[in-house]
Amino acid sequence: MVITQQTPGLIGRKIGMMTVFDASGRARGVTVIEVTGNRITQIRTQDRDGYEAVQVGAPGKRNRINKPEQGHLRKSETELLSELREFRILGSDAFEIGQEIGADQFESGTFVNVTGITKGRGFAGGVRRWNFRGGPKTHGQSDRHRAPGSIGAGTTPGRVWKGQKMAGHMGNRRRTSLNLLVVYSDPDRQLIFVQGAVPGPRNGTVIITNGRRNPLSDYAPPVFNLDQLVRADVDSDLLNDETDQIEESVIAEKVDDVVTEDVTEEVDDVVTEDITEEVTDPSTEEDSV
Repeated sequence: MVITQQTPGLIGRKIGMMTVFDASGRARGVTVIEVTGNRITQIRTQDRDGYEAVQVGAPGKRNRINKPEQGHLRKSETELLSELREFRILGSDAFEIGQEIGADQFESGTFVNVTGITKGRGFAGGVRRWNFRGGPKTHGQSDRHRAPGSIGAGTTPGRVWKGQKMAGHMGNRRRTSLNLLVVYSDPDRQLIFVQGAVPGPRNGTVIITNGRRNPLSDYAPPVFNLDQLVRADVDSDLLNDETDQIEESVIAEKVDDVVTEDVTEEVDDVVTEDITEEVTDPSTEEDSV
């Protein structure tokens, strides 16, 4: 079944994961996806191609592209793009070749599907790949702790069924995470914050399309601006520096006062002792007599 949409999807780069708080104070673990440089490279119409679709290109990690692709991109003046994907849509005539599309077409509170290539894990055993329990640890067992066990019956059927879960290559498969909530959309920086994990490693290429769930009507996205956050951090640092300087000056004044008081008390004590000694010295009284 071919699914058609009103807007095309986007090709993005997975940056990483973080935690944000929406307007209601709920913490949401999100994946940040960058969708910079998406442009329309080809338009397919019902009259010419038999279906409606648009081809979207984006900068990718491919260092070289072949000659036919270079000529194809040269027609649309998008030679710097290397990742190409086609999306079935309704009303492809509304787009133009070379038109830029970005994060503004996915609003906060909507749902999207994210497709990517999962991390490759190499050759993995049954316990890691399929969560097998493993064999018993006692009763005379040896080297059976992570063994797969039986893989089928004997005479009937006399073979191993296709699709039997065994050890083998794990990961490096094309997978799609369905109906992920768009927690926040930042068109200025071409960033999309989707709730949950998406397939692939950091800096991996992912494809974002519209989900099939209806948007949330009462969703309140996070209220923050990255410029304001950076400015607030700088202001708070300056305020902390000023506060530290004031505290240091106050402590210095207190230390000076304490030292002054101690010196004054010591001087007074010395003067008092000298006067007392002069008054009570008996040799001075005999000489005077």
